[in-house]
Amino acid sequence: MSAHGEQDARRTVEAVWRIESARIVGALARYTNDFALAEDVAQEALAEALQGWPKDGVPPNPAGWLYTVGRRRAVDAFRRRSGLDERYAVLAQGLEEQSTDVLWDPDAIDDDVLALLFIACHPVLSAEARVSLTLRVVGGLTSEEIARAFLVPVPTVQARITRAKKTLAAARVPFEVPPADERKARLANVLNVLYLIFTEGSTATSGRDLLRTDLADEARRLVRVLAQLLPDEPEVFGLLALMELTAARFPARVGPDGAVILLEDQDRRRWDRAAVARGKGALSQAASIGRGLGAYGLQAAIASCHAAAPSVEGTDWGSIVVLYEALGRIAPSPVVELNRAVAVSMADGPQNALAIVDDLAVDGRLAGSHLLPSVRGELLFRLGRTVEAGREFELAAGLCKNERERDLLLKKANRIS
Repeated sequence: MSAHGEQDARRTVEAVWRIESARIVGALARYTNDFALAEDVAQEALAEALQGWPKDGVPPNPAGWLYTVGRRRAVDAFRRRSGLDERYAVLAQGLEEQSTDVLWDPDAIDDDVLALLFIACHPVLSAEARVSLTLRVVGGLTSEEIARAFLVPVPTVQARITRAKKTLAAARVPFEVPPADERKARLANVLNVLYLIFTEGSTATSGRDLLRTDLADEARRLVRVLAQLLPDEPEVFGLLALMELTAARFPARVGPDGAVILLEDQDRRRWDRAAVARGKGALSQAASIGRGLGAYGLQAAIASCHAAAPSVEGTDWGSIVVLYEALGRIAPSPVVELNRAVAVSMADGPQNALAIVDDLAVDGRLAGSHLLPSVRGELLFRLGRTVEAGREFELAAGLCKNERERDLLLKKANRIS
């Protein structure tokens, strides 16, 4: 095969893996009843494809090829273990006898992917492990890609994934969709992990870039998959709506040099109207299920108010205040209260908002975060208290780990010094 053909074959391997990895790992886990082994042998199949397809050509059924090789590796693993425990010899024989067509059962694939999401986001795992494992086994990202997205060393990601698989095995977590009585709580874990992934992509906590769109796009893709698998869950659609409406503003949030562009300065013509339409459709779906909007749905409703407004001045800030009040009742947090303060400042003026922010400062739960002093600085500036505002912006800049946000805060501080 020519060098160009080998490059095309490698790209095909990567594309097939990104799309089909969850189905492959899920099906292997279902039939080996060993999640860690399934993930390991799937990775071995991927490595074999990366080595073989550029030389031998892409097989007619790429996903089926990967699955078959992974299944063969699983049989080999059980045979190696049979010297220690004869039960593995029986399992190996059973796997050999199973038809590939039966194993790759389209009717079972959806449950496999859903079970994979639930196990990757299992509550026995740390938050960092859930994120890494979800991106690896459901998203199909490599350890290198995950490390690059979160600006951590590759060995750190690999260690998290290894520990996560060992923890799941030690806790004897079954590979299954949770029973109905556990599903609501477990689904909340899954949604939280996908939300964390998207949030890191939409406003990076550290590094030079404000946006990591590849990470945000992967989170959106996974939520779309979840929405297909759970069409009767309003919060799944609420989260999808929130992601679409937030991502719609990405094209206008940074300038050509990567600098942050604030909401009031954004060219709304650059907002992705197709994403806005998808977001509004998902929000309507969440509302139509009939159980009321949850925390993600309410945040999506706030984002929808922004999407519908012609400008900051033309935004329905009164409705946004009400939505934040509702959100604060069902999902109270200091960040929600801080965002409510911003909305109050736009609806009723900075003085009323400053009282809310000052209460949060006394509360102390946002100590160490740049968010509170950055908002407080803005309110003080609008009130004409420029010296205090400058100090708040400098404090916020010192706490901020994202270089683009820090540059903006220092610019504000220098503007009024």
